[in-house]
Amino acid sequence: MRLSVEIDSHSGFCGGVIRAISKAENFLSEGGSVLYSLGSIVHNEAELGRLEGRGLVTVGHDDLPRLQGKDVLIRAHGEPPQTYAEAKRLGINLIDCTCPVVLQLQKHIRRAYDDGSSIVIFGKVGHAEVLGLVGQVDGDALVVENMDMLRDALSAGIKGLGGVVDLFSQTTKSPSEYREICNVLRRAVEEAGGTLNVHATICSQVASRHAQLENFAISHDVVVFVAGKDSSNGKVLFDLCAGANPRTYRVGSPEDVDSAIFRDGDKVGVCGATSTPKWLLEAVAGKILHLC
Repeated sequence: MRLSVEIDSHSGFCGGVIRAISKAENFLSEGGSVLYSLGSIVHNEAELGRLEGRGLVTVGHDDLPRLQGKDVLIRAHGEPPQTYAEAKRLGINLIDCTCPVVLQLQKHIRRAYDDGSSIVIFGKVGHAEVLGLVGQVDGDALVVENMDMLRDALSAGIKGLGGVVDLFSQTTKSPSEYREICNVLRRAVEEAGGTLNVHATICSQVASRHAQLENFAISHDVVVFVAGKDSSNGKVLFDLCAGANPRTYRVGSPEDVDSAIFRDGDKVGVCGATSTPKWLLEAVAGKILHLC
């Protein structure tokens, strides 16, 4: 079978993930035998396995009491203020790798809330970043994942709809979906006599990838999208690719590549989420080339 393979040059870790992984690797290479990560440092099983081999141990919030005096990394997704308070009480040394974009978003939400606004967040319920955002206002925020959830919330009655409402987005959500959410919420707020403030909080690096990735998908016969099963950004970008090119297939590793998806002469595009390492994209591309 004759195949040509191209790796999307824009795919791979976003800046926040690169920063977090670099800090973890530096700590472990400079004498730290074990580093605890509060939650998965990246939503990619293959990369997690690589880092675990170097001494990174993933823990949950329930594990913190047994980590007194230990080194614990806060990943790029960020954490609510309660986590910092508990770590201080337990004498835990925090290595804070919160993405600067997420950190600014946390501050903006807190500021709007302190000014008396009702807070609405477009994001995935239960996602680590969203939990950190909601934690800035002690849980007093409405989180909507999609248009159906927003319509249900409007039907049930959103707190403060007739006053000032501030809308924010999780940093890795779809810009087009955010615009739709904004338009529907704005109409509802204005009809209630209120004011909606919309904040452009989707990461610019993520936002710019949408148009680029759509063009990449269209320009290839078949697309192999590489992402971890728990990657929220992976789902968003995979859906984008699949919408542009029906012959889009999601894999987590080279072992998942199925030769049956290819046809002789296909131009194959390999791309991935912001949580997908370059080395894994290259490994998947190598597996495809072995089919030639």
